[in-house]
Amino acid sequence: MLDHIPYLSYVLSAFIGIGLAAATGFRVFLPMFAVSLASYFHWIPMNEHFEWLSGLPVLITTGIATIAEILTYYIPFVDHLLDTISVPLATVAGSVLFASQFADLGTFPQWGLALIAGGGTAATISSGFAGIRAASTATTGGLGNSVVGTTETAGAGIMSILAMVAPVIAAIFAIILIILVVIFGRKAWRKLRSLKNKPDHI
Repeated sequence: MLDHIPYLSYVLSAFIGIGLAAATGFRVFLPMFAVSLASYFHWIPMNEHFEWLSGLPVLITTGIATIAEILTYYIPFVDHLLDTISVPLATVAGSVLFASQFADLGTFPQWGLALIAGGGTAATISSGFAGIRAASTATTGGLGNSVVGTTETAGAGIMSILAMVAPVIAAIFAIILIILVVIFGRKAWRKLRSLKNKPDHI
């Protein structure tokens, strides 16, 4: 019965893409590794234009990058340095994973939608957590960043799995995450600015 619903496949693809893009907002490489692993073992189908994601070289590369990224975020101050490049990297990764779900749309609509929906989702979540981490660094000297890092890794893993096995739930969670991250991320950036503008007392 569901097969007769117009554009159902595109809607489900959008849900999967949004979920994967949200996951890259937490961690850049973990979602790509999850997709590469799942497609390599044929747990999920992969469009022929993105078969390179299911190749062994990509699987090994993203696996190593995932481990390095997770461990590096537990190093104080280095994690803050990574935040300066995480947003553009997450935008690219989110766009690629979103586009992989719409390979039959045509190049322009495929990548236009990927940049807006996939890249926008990833960038919003990534920049929000960058603000939270910056505020954590300023208020705890970096000691609280491990909690933020663990939350991000868990979020990336959970969203990656949900996007592939329960895309509707993943999309709902992604929307909720975007709202929460925007709210708390803005608060974190405002707090950081207030701390920087606070006069020093001798």
